[in-house]
Amino acid sequence: MPDKQTIRKARRAKRSGKSSSTQAGEFVRAEIDKVRRGKHGVRSPKQAIAIGLSEARRAGVDLPPPRRGQAKASTRRSAGYAQAAGQGKRKPQRRPRVARAVKRVLKHEPRSTVSHDALSRQTRGAARRRTAAQRTSAARKAVRTKGAAGRSAAARKAAKTRARRRAA
Repeated sequence: MPDKQTIRKARRAKRSGKSSSTQAGEFVRAEIDKVRRGKHGVRSPKQAIAIGLSEARRAGVDLPPPRRGQAKASTRRSAGYAQAAGQGKRKPQRRPRVARAVKRVLKHEPRSTVSHDALSRQTRGAARRRTAAQRTSAARKAVRTKGAAGRSAAARKAAKTRARRRAA
């Protein structure tokens, strides 16, 4: 169950015109935080992301399931159910025994899978699978929803990164 603060942040993102995947990002961040605090573990960064996205869908973020060919059928079906539950179109049956079993299994998984290194590898791999045009259009869309102060901060950060890379 996501905490109220995460839901609040996601709603604020929705009000400011951010995409549903950006809203869901708040839930993914919260999930990574949970693992880092030691509440439970995950087998891979991808699993932490998947759990976060599922929580987002259940909390009402209108995030469609992955398209055909992007994920296996069972994953797409599960994402569809989670989205329907979040949109109030489906009343999920509570299954305490299953929930307990899942929690017990996750407790035995490693915590190092959401280290900065592991997440960096995951992010770079995900970016590499996209074309240059897709990356450009994502950046352009980010600029449109960022606002003047956000753009200014991003420019400062980019300049600092460039300076650091030149020095190395």
